[in-house]
Amino acid sequence: MSKPERAAESLATRVQALSRAADLAAGRLSDDVVDQARRVTRKADRRLAIAGDTTVIALAGATGSGKSSLFNAISGTRLAEPGLKRPTTNRSMAAYWGAQLPHELLDWLDVPRRHLVQGDDPVLNGLVLIDLPDHDSTVAAHRAEADRLVELVDMLVWVVDPQKYADATLHNDYLKPLADHAGVMLVVLNQADRLTGDQLRETMRDLRGLLDSEGLSKTSCVAASALTGMGIETLRKTIATTVREKKTAANRLSSDISSVAHSMKTEFGDAKVPTKVPEARARELNKALAEAAGASIVRDAVLKSMRHRGGLATGWPVTKWLRRFTPDPLRMLHLDRAVPRGKKRPDELEPASVQRTSLPTAGGVQTARVDIALRGLAASSSQGLPDGFATAVREATLAHRNDLPDELDRAVGATDLAMERGQGWWTVVQVLQWIIFVAAVVGAGWLLLDLVLNYLQLPQLPVVRVGRAPLPTVMLLGGALLGMLVSLISRAGVELDARAKGGRAERALTRSIVDVADRLVISPVNGELTRFNQGRQEASRAIG
Repeated sequence: MSKPERAAESLATRVQALSRAADLAAGRLSDDVVDQARRVTRKADRRLAIAGDTTVIALAGATGSGKSSLFNAISGTRLAEPGLKRPTTNRSMAAYWGAQLPHELLDWLDVPRRHLVQGDDPVLNGLVLIDLPDHDSTVAAHRAEADRLVELVDMLVWVVDPQKYADATLHNDYLKPLADHAGVMLVVLNQADRLTGDQLRETMRDLRGLLDSEGLSKTSCVAASALTGMGIETLRKTIATTVREKKTAANRLSSDISSVAHSMKTEFGDAKVPTKVPEARARELNKALAEAAGASIVRDAVLKSMRHRGGLATGWPVTKWLRRFTPDPLRMLHLDRAVPRGKKRPDELEPASVQRTSLPTAGGVQTARVDIALRGLAASSSQGLPDGFATAVREATLAHRNDLPDELDRAVGATDLAMERGQGWWTVVQVLQWIIFVAAVVGAGWLLLDLVLNYLQLPQLPVVRVGRAPLPTVMLLGGALLGMLVSLISRAGVELDARAKGGRAERALTRSIVDVADRLVISPVNGELTRFNQGRQEASRAIG
């Protein structure tokens, strides 16, 4: 790839970077800077697309500076009518050196007065030379036309005269604001023939010092006289070199991009800004939301529910029926059925803006802690940001504040607490308890039948002994004692299970609550921080 091609590719990359920076900064940095960036990118895209090898140079100056005469002297024509003969029009005039007028480019520049110059000066081929209206004209339309084209042309040749070369309007309104474009400007002291040698040297020295003080050290200044031809050939050679190198358009666009990118980078600032929400603030928010969502209440309910259900499953059948009169804590909270997120219960009505659980609504203390956590998160995340981005971060933090209670309740209701898993051993104990219970019942029935037969003086059942004790007695008393022993052992196992299940439920609830916090608060804030950091990086890339 050749050097010009690499330069063009680099310029195109910077244009894209500036365009992306403007999109990212929209609504957050000042509208003036964003609008200016978009104008520059549109201009660059259009200028690079049409007549990219053509150089557009404009002669600008104040009334009486001899700008039109200089135009004629450079072009070797009499297209521009100087002085009082100049047409009273607010439109510019262009001369083009080449075989055919670049109408598309001139249409974009909106220069209707255009002339084709065909002569024996091929070094100027590809040049569009524009004679602008006087920038200090008393006619507002003339000034507007000059200002418009000053922003569009590739190179500006400012024509001044010995009397008004230090004119405040020229320097304050044009030269100083264009200091970033010093490399694509040239200042010509016209009418130099009116000065003596010493006067000319003094004037040029003063003009040079004035330009340097305004940040225009890269801007060359030459003396010329359209009347005597002094300096005209030097000026033509300078212009010819500019045309031959074909860098002017790219240099002007590069200066435009750098200038607005610097302005944008200044607004972005140099402060160190977090790339995401600080971890400590995120933890504080999650903790406050967990408290407001009643995570501890659910954890305790899971613990009690596991004890209740474990007791019903593994307890001694004679005594466990009493537990059936005790309500299940999870069922009381409407959390006894786990529903995966995104699914609906058969009895669930939409919209689900009402609470789906019977958890108590967060009180004033819990609500205040959530608000404090949100404000702290917004303050930490927006530290160092420009006002517009800081406001966007605060708005992103609070955008879903009113949705948090319902979303938290929905998240708790949809969390799978895994209450039905991991209790296989309960079934084993339950079968064992029933076997023991049946044995005890058989023993009791055997003894009762013996009493009835004895009372009726009927033959008794055969006596079966275990050691010295009758088998029915062993079955009854042993079954009762063994059943209670198994119940006690099972209760210890149920307690361990309940504690483990409570811990797992708490972790599952925490994940659900963290998901709500991330979706409604953290992600939107991180999006704004990412937008800021990407915008600042793109602005830096655009500077080049």
